[in-house]
Amino acid sequence: MKYITLTTDFGLEDGYAGVLKGVIWGIAPDAHIADISHLVPPQDLMAGALTLGRAIAYFPPGTVHLAVVDPGVGTQRRPIAARLGPYFVVAPDNGLITQALRRAEQRKQSLAIVHLNKPAFWLSDVSNVFHGRDIFAPVAAHLANGIPLEEMGDLITDPVRLHFPFPKASRDVLHGEIIHIDHFGNLATNIDRSYLKSLQIQEIRFGRHIIRRLACAYGDGSPGELLALIDSSDLLSLCEVNGNAAARLGARIGDRVEVVIHSDW
Repeated sequence: MKYITLTTDFGLEDGYAGVLKGVIWGIAPDAHIADISHLVPPQDLMAGALTLGRAIAYFPPGTVHLAVVDPGVGTQRRPIAARLGPYFVVAPDNGLITQALRRAEQRKQSLAIVHLNKPAFWLSDVSNVFHGRDIFAPVAAHLANGIPLEEMGDLITDPVRLHFPFPKASRDVLHGEIIHIDHFGNLATNIDRSYLKSLQIQEIRFGRHIIRRLACAYGDGSPGELLALIDSSDLLSLCEVNGNAAARLGARIGDRVEVVIHSDW
């Protein structure tokens, strides 16, 4: 079975995402295509990297993940493809693979990244403004068909990486920030489970709001109550029971969240 996923900021109204599928099926007609998301905020590389990074491991080995959030299309930024453990990723070299690459490195998986500089694997006519259609989709299809990664370009060791904010600890406080706001208004932070497992949490602060416990689920409280919990990506998240925490709190990406720990830690 041939599996290809799509993650883009193309939206749904203009047909761009559908065109990617048409190109893929023209080269790999038996490919199964899954849409991870086409609603990544426009030009938001961090959101795209997080979306791809969260999803990549839940697909069968050999899946080709095609990701296009590409504000630098047509410039000197490189098109790349990578083998990250059992998966392939095709994307612009602008940091979009940062989280997927970091995940593979943490698991000590085999890695290879190539600069896609072999036009034989592209469409014959390449637009300066639609590399998703003319370069990335054809390459993804050829990878799904079994063409070796190394035949598609020259190996590189210096992919662009986004600066990912890590939590910082002071004596009694772990300082984090909001890195993602989902469709429900839940606020995911950059504090993952591993930072919290050995801590005795006293309270969690967002501005003037204080949460004094970790809940087990989104409904583990009364309607309208603010909760903190570990979400499905193992990140500390803030939510409102049957509500929208982002709207209630006026929260934005980058806003600070503090975890206060008992002073004897």
